[in-house]
Amino acid sequence: MKDEIKILAPCGMLGYGFPKQSFLRGIEEKPKAIVVDAGSTDGGPHKLGAGVSIVSRRAAKKDLELMIVYGLKLKIPIIIGSAGGSGARVHVEWTKGIVDEILKEYNLSAKIAIIWADVSHDLVLKAIENKKVVPLGQGVKPLTPELLKDTTNIVAQMGHEPIVEALKERAEIIICGRAYDPAPFAAVGIYHGFDFGLAYHLGKILECGALCAEPGTTKDSILGILKENSFVVKTLNQHRKCRESSVAAHTFYEKGHPYLLQGPGMVLDLGLCQFTEITDGVVEVEKSRFIKKNPYYLKLEGARKVAYRTFFIAGIRDPLLISGIDEIEALVEQQVRAYFPEISPDDYHINFYNYGKNGVMGNCEDEIFKGYEIGVLLDVIANTQELANSICASVRSTFLHYGYEGRKATAGNLAFPFAPSDVEFGPVYEFSVYHLMEVDNGRQVFNIEYLEGINDKTI
Repeated sequence: MKDEIKILAPCGMLGYGFPKQSFLRGIEEKPKAIVVDAGSTDGGPHKLGAGVSIVSRRAAKKDLELMIVYGLKLKIPIIIGSAGGSGARVHVEWTKGIVDEILKEYNLSAKIAIIWADVSHDLVLKAIENKKVVPLGQGVKPLTPELLKDTTNIVAQMGHEPIVEALKERAEIIICGRAYDPAPFAAVGIYHGFDFGLAYHLGKILECGALCAEPGTTKDSILGILKENSFVVKTLNQHRKCRESSVAAHTFYEKGHPYLLQGPGMVLDLGLCQFTEITDGVVEVEKSRFIKKNPYYLKLEGARKVAYRTFFIAGIRDPLLISGIDEIEALVEQQVRAYFPEISPDDYHINFYNYGKNGVMGNCEDEIFKGYEIGVLLDVIANTQELANSICASVRSTFLHYGYEGRKATAGNLAFPFAPSDVEFGPVYEFSVYHLMEVDNGRQVFNIEYLEGINDKTI
């Protein structure tokens, strides 16, 4: 084990972008790896269900170019977690295509490891039958064969184990399918012999880029330094500083428990952690504890198509309409439903969101509305796209000309920012699989494929 190793995190999400100078300062630190998280379920199930990426291809390539060129030059691994956003096969192949393009353009070659995170329906079905699948948290329904049948892509969140194996095989670029966000960072520390708890806690900090700094952002680089009994976090931008409070606050980020962080086959106990600003803007962290769990559970994620959506956006400035907006919207919906008695009311849903009044918090909003204008988002979800389009159009025309009490003009109640006003969104997905599956170990479901250069020759 070395006295210390450094890990460079270019940004909080591949494709979010980062200042080149920050990245180059990180390269000057001679890191042992360049690691970036590329995925999340924060945006909901659509990306997984539809098989599309979170960021644009242009943005992902722009970030990857610097990472690959400098990583191969320094002969250090480049690791991408949750490739393409959701980490299913389609997302991994999308990322692999960008990597190949960069290697070709720069006349570079590399040993590539692809760690697939896709889980077959048959494997999950067998686990259901053996009672080895449980819901993740309250409100998640038990996983049934019927739900499974409707699900498109299913992925499992990998821990450090398959990534460490790829590092042992001297892979230069590691493209991971769906990964537990801290795992690609933790794998580097674990591969070099450092404490599991410190490695995972550092990964928890680094995976969001410079969000742990002041001012915080995911669009900047951060450097982590693993030591025998601690780790250090420092920014690579002179306009940002890591503080005890900012690093500690980020430790609480996205957790259901204040200091216990659940992961694949493990719990990270941060209850005894100490945060010390050792120099201006540089924070050292101690006493992170890794607790191995038995049995070993992997988180599964899967999505299914449940409906179709059409929506429009409009502005309202009339104080009379605004004062009675909730009642008028209810009357508009009532009139539309009365016009289509032949359609089951369960076949579609009409949702009004009044931004500027209570569009964010809905019925939980406790502020008294004092605005002079609001923006209305009308969202129709239906069993078919044709039905969503039809209902949305009917709501729009009814609302546009609805004769509320006191109205003085008949030119129209809504101001549309563009035409056509109705936007056909397409399929709507939900998480049909959001469960834990018991496995024998952290390598069981993750297949690793090794490729050389850009010729897709398996080695």
